[in-house]
This record gives sequence, structure tokens and C-alpha cells, in this order.
Amino acid sequence: MARHTTEKELLTNIKPFIGQHCETTATGTLLNQLGISLSEPMLFGLGEGLGFIIWNMRNMTFPFIGGRIKTDLVTKNISKNLCLKLITKETSSKRKAWEEVKKLLDNNQAVGLRLDCYYLEYFSNPIHFAGHYVAIIDYDDEKAILVDTAQQGSKVSTSLKSLEAARSAKGAMSSKNLYYTIEKDGDMAVLKDAVITAIQNNARTYLNPPIKNLSYKGIEKASDVIIKWYDSSDNIKEEFGTAVMLMERAGTGGAIFRNIYRDFLKEAYELTENKFIEHSYFKFSEIASDWSDIISLLERVSETKKKSYVLDASEIMKSLARKEKEAMELLINI
Repeated sequence: MARHTTEKELLTNIKPFIGQHCETTATGTLLNQLGISLSEPMLFGLGEGLGFIIWNMRNMTFPFIGGRIKTDLVTKNISKNLCLKLITKETSSKRKAWEEVKKLLDNNQAVGLRLDCYYLEYFSNPIHFAGHYVAIIDYDDEKAILVDTAQQGSKVSTSLKSLEAARSAKGAMSSKNLYYTIEKDGDMAVLKDAVITAIQNNARTYLNPPIKNLSYKGIEKASDVIIKWYDSSDNIKEEFGTAVMLMERAGTGGAIFRNIYRDFLKEAYELTENKFIEHSYFKFSEIASDWSDIISLLERVSETKKKSYVLDASEIMKSLARKEKEAMELLINI
């Protein structure tokens, strides 16, 4: 049987996190239930989330350009750096997947889910993306109550049938009905110490990419790839327009996550008073502005199909690779 918890009762215990990025929104909701209230930039920074990737995906006709580390790692890093216990489970059984989540909800515990957002009924323009995160906070006989990003409506609902399809979807980035919970496991880490550790770890990872598609090397590569992409594209308007949407408006906080990381560094400096962090904050303020300029140029490509805008974006990318490398070199020494 389904629960019949009223909305008022529910929200006194589980406060939906209002965020722009799906993973920090879902995980932030779980942390809210534990009495841990942090900003989205702080969660992203503690999650060592900043990265870069350019990748040719089989289900896309143009290169994917992303600005964060791999799916799942942000939540793992947040939990590790705050000394919290993350419990992640998967099962190929749809029935078991729901029964296990339902049991947790019946014990009044919010649960994080990874799924394909294409099947969620509140998405007005659904696309297949199986690395999407939501928190589930309640259910009844027909629907699930979820917390998604602010742009998707924050506290929303979808049918249990659609939720099952989303959780069990196959294809790129899909999981086996993945769900997770977070618990306090002894004393939490001191936030100042956790911030410094996260910054150094993120900088170390960023500065040592295993392949040339990642980090500052990936940005250097992207400066050439976008020109070849333009030259070979059969649908410049749609492809460049979609890329702009993914970089600016698809949960990145704008400027392909650089706005969020800039704001994290500002908070980190206020907390630590570390001069290296302050200098990097100023650098990332410029970096975020440059990425906004690139995205604006790519949008003009979509609108006008003029190659000159691609060439301008390419030149900014070349300088950005150097700027991001220099900023991260400052941070690794804090």
C-alpha cells in the first residue's frame, strides 16, 4: 500500500533543495534531511566537480561538450570530503528496485535516483539522458513525488509507471535502477578543511588528464574540433543550437559550470581567507565571462551559419585552456 503522508507533514521533514544542476539538487535534498544546509556552489566544489570533456557520442551527430567530472563522482566526493556515509545500490529487477526505495520512503528517508529523464512526464522537451538525478521524497498509489532542478519545477510528480521506465532505461550512461542514500557516520569533517581538500583534489585531477579530450587539453582540442564540426555539419542551426542549450541552460548554472565554480571559490575564500583561492576566484570570474562569450558566439553560428563566429570562439578557447590551467595551478598549491 502507498503512504498517505500529507504535504505539510512531508515538507517539515524533507526540504527540497532548490538548485540548477541535477546531481547537486538531488544530493542537496538528501543533505537537507540530515540538517546539512550548503549552497549549490559549495556542494559542487566539495564534489570536486569542475572538469571539461569533448567527446563524440554514438547517439549524437555532433561532439558533446561538457564542463564537469564524470556522472556519480560529485556525490561520492561530497560524501567523502564531509565524512558522510554514501550507500549506493543497483539491481536489474524493476520490482526489487521499487520495493527497496519504497521501504526507505516508508521509513521517512529521502532517496536519490539516477535515471533517464526522457520518461519523466513533467519534462516539456524530453531528451534521452540517463545520467539525470532526482530525489524521491514521497509516493502514493499512482505517482511519485520528486525533487528536480528549479527549471524543471523543483517539487514535481510523475507516474510510477514512468518512473519505472526512467530508472530501468538502457543505453548510454544508463544504470541498473541506481539509488542512493546518505547518512551521518560519526563526526562530520570541518568545512574549512573539507573545502581545501576538495580544491586540491579537483586541481590535481584537472591538471593530469589521462587523455587529450579532458581538462585544459580538451579545451585546446575543442578549439580545432568546433571548426571541423562546422565544416562537416549537415544541420548547423540545430546542432550548434543544441550545443548552446547543453552548455548554458541544461543544468550547468551557465558558462558550462564555470559560474558555479567561480561562486564556490568566492565562498571558499570567505571561509579560508586563503590568497591563492582569492586569486583563482578572480581568474575564474574572467574565465566564466569568456565561456559566456564562446556560448554567445556559438549561438550566433546557429542563427546565422557564419563561420567567422566559429573562428572567434576557437581563438577564445585557445586562450581559455591556458587560463584554466594557470588557475588550477594556483589552487593545487593552497
